[in-house]
Formats: sequence, structure tokens, C-alpha cells
Amino acid sequence: MPTDPTARQVADLIARYTPEMADAITACRRKLCARVPRGYELVYDNYNALAIGYAWADKASASLVSIAAYPRWVTLFFLYGKDLPDPDGLLEGDGVRVRSIRLDAPGDLDRPAVRRLLDLALAPHEADFAAAPPLKTVIKAITARQRERRPA
Repeated sequence: MPTDPTARQVADLIARYTPEMADAITACRRKLCARVPRGYELVYDNYNALAIGYAWADKASASLVSIAAYPRWVTLFFLYGKDLPDPDGLLEGDGVRVRSIRLDAPGDLDRPAVRRLLDLALAPHEADFAAAPPLKTVIKAITARQRERRPA
């Protein structure tokens, strides 16, 4: 069990999922932390999902990508995904800004097409990330009312 209070709190939030989902969330998180070693990992335990954004500053508007953990899957969100080139047709959604990919497994983050999308999404703020401190996890919000984290 982590000794850092924030790390312990995030571990407790993830532990509310089934062991299989907790493993998937942890693996996705580990891969994204390796891809974004500087900046802020912003944690929001919302009504529908546990969302973890990766940002160059300690504010939601600086988040460029995030994962959201639902009871049965993890989704990778590109918060400015509408304008990303997507020759492989991976991005889902038709909102004004956000696009996503439902991950079948954490290994999907290693697929070349997904890695390209991550690179493109993060590139506009490469200098901001480089100037940021080593990745710091910040709990931004925990909603009192939440859906069950395990499938019914």
C-alpha cells in the first residue's frame, strides 16, 4: 500500500472497482504517467466515473488527455480531439471538442495509431510540460453521490 496520502487515496478510489478493472485502471494510469512524466495528474471521482486527466498546469483547462474508469471499461479521452487527424478512424464522439477511444485493454495505449494520437494531442504544449514539475497527482474533486463502481 502506498505511504503518500494522495497515492493512498487514489489507490483506495481504484480499489472500489473489481480486481480486474482495478488492474486495468492501474495499468492505463502507469502507461500514461510514463508518457507524461511532467505536469499534473488531476483526479476527479465523479458521479459516473473515476476520471484522471493529464495536464501541464494544475487546472482542468490545462488537461489534454484523460482516462475515465467505468464499471466495465476504461475510456481514453482527447479533450481537444475534434481537430486531431485520425486516419485510422479510432476516435469516437461528435461533440464540439472531445473525442474518445474505449480501451479493450491497457495494451491498446501501446498501439501505434493510439500512440500517434497521444503524441499529436500533447505536442502543442510540449514546452509547457517540459517546464512543469515532475508529475504530481492532485485530487481535484470527489463527488458525494456516485454510481456503483462494480457492475450490477
